[in-house]
Amino acid sequence: MLRYFAIVPAAGTGSRFGGEAPKQYQLLAGRPMLQHSLAALCRCPFIERVWVVLSPEDSWWRQYDWTSLGYKLEILFCGGATRSESVANGLRAAATAAQDDDWVLVHDAARPCLSQAMLAALYDELSDDPVGGLLAVPVADTLKRSDAAQRVAGTESRDGLWQAQTPQMFRYGLLTRALAEHATGTDEASAIEAAGFRPRLVRADASNLKVTYPDDLRLAETILQAKTRVDK
Repeated sequence: MLRYFAIVPAAGTGSRFGGEAPKQYQLLAGRPMLQHSLAALCRCPFIERVWVVLSPEDSWWRQYDWTSLGYKLEILFCGGATRSESVANGLRAAATAAQDDDWVLVHDAARPCLSQAMLAALYDELSDDPVGGLLAVPVADTLKRSDAAQRVAGTESRDGLWQAQTPQMFRYGLLTRALAEHATGTDEASAIEAAGFRPRLVRADASNLKVTYPDDLRLAETILQAKTRVDK
């Protein structure tokens, strides 16, 4: 029986976001943003364990109450200087539980609006896939390339382009090997691609946004409030 695990790299400082606290600890609907991201994974019925990878110097985690997340959560203070290092360190720590063919879902700490429907879509579409894949959204906007003066240098075709999201779901052994050999990409799918594989794109929607700038917090709170009304 294959098992499903999740890793959330949360060792970054969110320099583009600003503020005194790291981005993942900024309050969203009264709770740290990271808590919303972890809660979605901890509620998921097919995920057995959720590892959150924090910086060894993290002084924020212990300032909040995380008990509502339940027994699935395990905290690892082994984050690295980059996302790929944090994920790789988390995978090494997970070696006591995960086998090569088990599935690992890697999710951004700053995607707090992940729905159970999106997790179910990953499970349904990827559980029998030989490679794995990721949530993504087809690019809808017109794309412009700029020059050094921030003037339009050209219009790019959006045909076949998708905006990558998370979770990204791959076999434990394959992802571990891919990150060990190809650690320069900005997401796990990049490492899998560099290793010669073609991840599958699982269609999500724009509600699974990544909070990057302060204005994104207001949009994320609106999405979470709407989800709460629907759940009731």
